[in-house]
Amino acid sequence: MDKTTHIAVIPGLGFSHLAPILNFSKLLVQLHPHFHVTFIVPSLGSLPNTSKAILQTLPPNINPIFLPPVNLNDQPQGTPLEPQIHLAITRSMQSIHHTLNSITSNTPLVAMLIDSFAAEAIGFAREFNMLCYMYFPCSVTTLSTYLYMLKLDEETSCEYKDLPQPVQVPGCVPFHGRDLCSVAQDRTALPYKLFLQRVKCIPLVDGVLVNSFLEMETGPIRAFEDEERGYPPLYPVGPIVQTGTATAASTTGLECLTWLDKQQDGSVLYVCFGSGGTLSQEQMKELAYGLELKPLEFLPRGFLERTKEQGMVVPSWAPQSEILGHGSVGGFLSHCGWNSTLESVVHGVPLITWPLFAEQRMNAVVMSEGLKVGVRARVSENGLVERVEIAEMIKCLMEEEEGREMRKRMKELKEDAANAIKEDGSSTKTLSQLALVWKSLTCENRFC
Repeated sequence: MDKTTHIAVIPGLGFSHLAPILNFSKLLVQLHPHFHVTFIVPSLGSLPNTSKAILQTLPPNINPIFLPPVNLNDQPQGTPLEPQIHLAITRSMQSIHHTLNSITSNTPLVAMLIDSFAAEAIGFAREFNMLCYMYFPCSVTTLSTYLYMLKLDEETSCEYKDLPQPVQVPGCVPFHGRDLCSVAQDRTALPYKLFLQRVKCIPLVDGVLVNSFLEMETGPIRAFEDEERGYPPLYPVGPIVQTGTATAASTTGLECLTWLDKQQDGSVLYVCFGSGGTLSQEQMKELAYGLELKPLEFLPRGFLERTKEQGMVVPSWAPQSEILGHGSVGGFLSHCGWNSTLESVVHGVPLITWPLFAEQRMNAVVMSEGLKVGVRARVSENGLVERVEIAEMIKCLMEEEEGREMRKRMKELKEDAANAIKEDGSSTKTLSQLALVWKSLTCENRFC
């Protein structure tokens, strides 16, 4: 009988950082039942319902430990989100150390897996004699670009948006400076300086796990693995996506799926800007009128009545995976968060890419210009994506030859994604190789 292999996992704050690393942990123990994961959860207060929902679905060999909430009431009003998250994790370090000390006094841990925001915990791995890995919830392209920006920061004096030439990271699609992550758009601000601190920690870990797969990012992966670059070992273990939530069976969720059952195959455009995406009132009106050109209170008066047979508005959480997997959905207007992007790939749904913040503009470039499975929203001089542009994008994606070619390429990518996570697939093999490393440490004298 296999000895139990114990690892600790430390997520970042927020659903978009909690869910990916938790879904990886669930996959690990599903494929390798002799593993046990202690999931150490920092928080700013009571967890949001979305986080509670996925934490209620844990198998018995994942044990969550909830740290005491930290208090940020001493911070000035209007402090940006990134510094808040950074400070909250910093103030959680004492609790994390105490928890690790308590665990290791009874149970040997062979490795620690951390979110990039928890990079301060790297030193604990050395102290408690275990390996330290980072789970990066975005693409290899984004990871490579972040590391490349350490060099770019030293060599560049202007703001990146003012660079005359695109940024060319080895193996990756070129990026205009304005399409780099939002935190890098103001190099004098604190969020950018904290971002560089986190990136500088990446080469210190024993390996980086990334939610992507070889067939989707062959160029970036091969370039990252070039030994001359001196990066840590890379483990592409994706695509790992949410396969169902407690909210999927809600009344609203069932209503929208029932509505989809009545629509023609491939005829529906799904529109969602993610858990943190918001539009201005003016932009929301342009979106609504743009949708109306082609076929709740914040929508223009009469919109719901005029479009009730053509569309459905879900004002709360929707079962996105089930929606994207429905045969009537033929397109996805998305903010291009990496979780949503991977879900579109897994279900073979081409995109209208409408990025808002974080690394979403980079994802939009990868999908529209690199893989050519999406059409990019163009912002006008007044800062809006206008209704006529929206209608034209929808027509391009849903009706024209260009959209059919995107659908064909996305179908091929969907097959690649499915193959990557088969028993003999590239990502499954990668995860098994890593699990073997961790298991071998369990069998060493110091852990037996």
